[in-house]
Amino acid sequence: MRFTLTSVFAMMLASPAFAASGPFFSLRNTDFVVLIAFLIFIGILIYVKVPSMMAKMLDARAEGIKSEIEEARKLREDAQTLLASYERKQKEVQEQANRIVEAAKEEAAAASAQARADLATSVERRLAAAEEQIGSAEAAAVKEVRDQAVLIAVAASRDIIGKQMTAAEGNKLIDAGIAQVDAKLH
Repeated sequence: MRFTLTSVFAMMLASPAFAASGPFFSLRNTDFVVLIAFLIFIGILIYVKVPSMMAKMLDARAEGIKSEIEEARKLREDAQTLLASYERKQKEVQEQANRIVEAAKEEAAAASAQARADLATSVERRLAAAEEQIGSAEAAAVKEVRDQAVLIAVAASRDIIGKQMTAAEGNKLIDAGIAQVDAKLH
């Protein structure tokens, strides 16, 4: 079966070639006529300079492709340069951000130390003020106790002297006190 299909197919393809009759170099032979027409067609194409036009078109197309490739290469180089620039800028920005963070940490540490020092100074001032107030209150209490003691002593002396002293002795003491004050003032 396979053989018959192949032979039928080959006969169908070869039938126009067998249609030619007579000698090959005759105008009645269709193969010869087709060959002459083909050669005339090729001659016209060469006369009209179609191959050179096609060569020019192919050369122009090749030049266009070459320029596109060159432009693509330049664009790639520009893109790589731009990428390198952006990477460099990103690195610089990262370094600057790191410096800013470090400076902020240092400032925070300095502010913390300053706050501690200010707090210590404030505590010392408050302690000094409290000690001063305590000393002042102590001195006031001592003075008040002395004043009270003096008042009590004067009152007790008055009572004792008033009971034991006569009028004549009192006048003598007054005169002696005046004389003593007079001697000290002058």
